[in-house]
Amino acid sequence: MHGDDRGSFLEWFRADGLVTAAGHPLKLAQANCSVSARGVLRGVHFADVPPGQAKYVTCVSGAILDVVVDLRVGSPTFGEWEAVRLDDAERRALYVAEGLGHAFMALTEGATVVYLCSESYNPAAEHEIHPLDPDLAIAWPEGITPSLSPKDAAAPSLKEAREAGRLPSYADCVAYYEGLRLSASE
Repeated sequence: MHGDDRGSFLEWFRADGLVTAAGHPLKLAQANCSVSARGVLRGVHFADVPPGQAKYVTCVSGAILDVVVDLRVGSPTFGEWEAVRLDDAERRALYVAEGLGHAFMALTEGATVVYLCSESYNPAAEHEIHPLDPDLAIAWPEGITPSLSPKDAAAPSLKEAREAGRLPSYADCVAYYEGLRLSASE
């Protein structure tokens, strides 16, 4: 980020940097912008793999707690999650690969999140896990009452989604990632 008395400038996405980190480019199919009131909790969302939906996420105004959950059955880290604060001060961004679940909570009023997606929204292939599932035990910020959409509030637990066969397999995801790497090198 470069700043002076006029303001600041940053490159919030660089294809070459993502290729270095992920091993393949991000196919851009859709760009989304979400504005949320403080406490709004969106997710945990994921899509069928293949093709899945990779996301490159940043918060351009305000702050969020962004959470990625490993939903890939058979993964050594299945059911584990990582959280990172994304905000308009540090200007960090996060890449979410296909097969991983994505959720965030707005920490400020009017938190504005923009994200690039590798595939267009396909309601038939989109799924969710309840973000307050006690088995996931995501450490959402204390002192903020979560506000969920009716769809997210009715989402199944991780266990229920797994038993229903809705979760992606680790083997399918790894094969898909390898296909992305191979097609990028051609």
